[in-house]
Amino acid sequence: MLNYDPVLLSRVLTELTLTFHIIYATIGVGVPLMIAIAQWVGIRKNDMHYILLARRWTRGFVITVAVGVVTGTAIGLQLSLLWPNFMQLAGQVISLPLFMETFAFFFEAIFLGIYLYTWDRFENQKKHLLLLIPVAAGSSASAMFITMVNAFMNTPQGFELKNGELVNIDPIAAMFNPAMPTKVAHVLATAYMTSAFVLASIAAWRLFKGNRHIYHRKALHLTMKTALIFSVASAIVGDLSGKFLAEYQPEKLAAAEWHFETSSHAPLILFGTLDEDGDVKNALKIPYALSILAHNHPAAVVKGLNEIPEDERPPLYIHYLFDIMVTIGVFLMLVATAYWLGSIFRWQWTVKKWFFGLLAAGGPLAMLAIEAGWYLAEVGRQPWILRGYMKTAEAATSSGHVDTMLVLFSLLYLILGIASVTVLVRMFRKNPIERELAERAGQGEVAP
Repeated sequence: MLNYDPVLLSRVLTELTLTFHIIYATIGVGVPLMIAIAQWVGIRKNDMHYILLARRWTRGFVITVAVGVVTGTAIGLQLSLLWPNFMQLAGQVISLPLFMETFAFFFEAIFLGIYLYTWDRFENQKKHLLLLIPVAAGSSASAMFITMVNAFMNTPQGFELKNGELVNIDPIAAMFNPAMPTKVAHVLATAYMTSAFVLASIAAWRLFKGNRHIYHRKALHLTMKTALIFSVASAIVGDLSGKFLAEYQPEKLAAAEWHFETSSHAPLILFGTLDEDGDVKNALKIPYALSILAHNHPAAVVKGLNEIPEDERPPLYIHYLFDIMVTIGVFLMLVATAYWLGSIFRWQWTVKKWFFGLLAAGGPLAMLAIEAGWYLAEVGRQPWILRGYMKTAEAATSSGHVDTMLVLFSLLYLILGIASVTVLVRMFRKNPIERELAERAGQGEVAP
C-alpha cells in the first residue's frame, strides 16, 4: 500500500481544483468582453446578428459563472484546510486583495443580473450596453485581485519576519509586488485571447459541419480578429514575463529552459529530452535567444541552475510545459494571422472545410495552453509556496483526511463538468440560431 502523504495529497487536490477552475475562470474573465464587443458592433452597424451573438453568449456565460463560483469557493476553502500554515503566516499580509476579489465578484454579479433581465426594456440599446461595462470590469478586476495573491507568493514583500512573527505589515506593498504587473497582464491577455478562440471554435465548428449561415460567418470573423489582437498582446507580455523571471526568479527560467550553466550568448532550447547523464538531446536550439529574452542582448549573461541550491531547484519537467504553452501560442497567432490576411485578400483556402476544422481546434488548444501556463507558473515556484520564506512541505496540513477530501472534490468536479456541458449543449441545441432569427424576423427585427 502507498504511504499516506498529506503534503502530496494536498498538492494533488489543489492542482485538480485549479485545473478545473481555470477553465471556467478564464471564460468568466474573457467572455464578458466578447459580449460587450459583439453588442457594441451590433448597435453601431444596426445588425441584429451581432446583438443575438451577445444575447446567446450571455446565456452560456451565466452557466459558466455558476460553476466558477463553486470551484472558486472550493479554492478558498482549500487554502484554509490544506495550507493552514501558509494562511497563518501570509493571510494577514495578503488578505486585502482576497477581500477585494470577493467585492469585485459581487459587483459583477449584481450588474450581470440587471443586464440579463433588461434585454428588451430599453429602446436605446446603448443604455443596455452600459450595464455590461461593470460586468466586464468586475470580472477582470476579480482576476486581477486574485492574481495579486499569486504574484505575492512569487515575490513576497510588504512585511518583515522577525522571530517567526510578521511585523511592519504593508498590505498595499504586498499587493503591488514585483511580479504583479506581468502576472496580471498575462492572465488578462490570455483570458481574453482564449475566450475569443473558444467562441471562434464554436462558429468554425458549425461552418465545418456545413452550416454556412451568415450568423456563424460573422461570429467567426469577429472572434478571430479579437483573438489575433490578444494573441499578439499575450506574446508581448510573455516576453516581458521572461525578463521578469530573469531578474526575480532565475531558477524558474533556468529550469524551464534547461539552462544548467551560467553563461553568455545563451540559446533558447525548445523540445528535446534529457538523457541519464542530464544532457539535452534532440532539442531545437535558437542561438542567443535566451540571452535576448532575459536581458534584450545576445551577449547577456543568463544565470544557470548551477548557482541555485539543489533543494531550491524547480522540477525540470516544467520545460515541457513551457514548450506546450509557447508552441500552441505561436501556432494560434499564426492561424489567426492567416485568417485575417485571408479575409483581406480573399484567399479561397481560408473558407475551405479543412481550415474551418483547424479553427475549430483553436479553442481547445488555447485552453490547453492556459493549463500548461498555470502549471508552469505554480510548479516552477516549487519547492516554495512563499518564495524565500516558506516551503510547500512546511505549509501543508497534517490532517489524516486529505484522501477523503480528494475523492469528494473529484466527484464534485465530475458532476459539475458533466452538468455544465449537458446544460449548455441542450440549451443551444433546443434553440438553434435559425429558429431565433425566424422569431425575430416575425417581430420585424431582423431578416433571416
